[in-house]
Amino acid sequence: MMKQRHSRGFVVLGESLFTRNSRRVNELALRNGLASMWPLREGVDTGGLMSYGTNVVDLFRRAATCVDKILKGADPADLPMEQPTKFELVINLKTAKALGLTIPQTLLQWADQVIE
Repeated sequence: MMKQRHSRGFVVLGESLFTRNSRRVNELALRNGLASMWPLREGVDTGGLMSYGTNVVDLFRRAATCVDKILKGADPADLPMEQPTKFELVINLKTAKALGLTIPQTLLQWADQVIE
């Protein structure tokens, strides 16, 4: 259907079904000449073109700080609501090459990691 509509790519939602099957999603995308944009870097590690989203390691680190406070007696209701503060851009140049895409140098400079 996306090929019939002349789509060049798609954005993957943060749904566990897609994440669990990211390798297959990316294989199908490449086979059909489609670029995939993921919310987490794991989608790029399995062949997606790029991701921009929260840094999961940072989220877990911050969650551990909250758990530590609770274990030391803090009331969870008194802890402030946490929101992500660290985001990362990851670009897969192997996938870009396979799709015949050139990633602008400025975007590569902004990337936290470039997979070559």
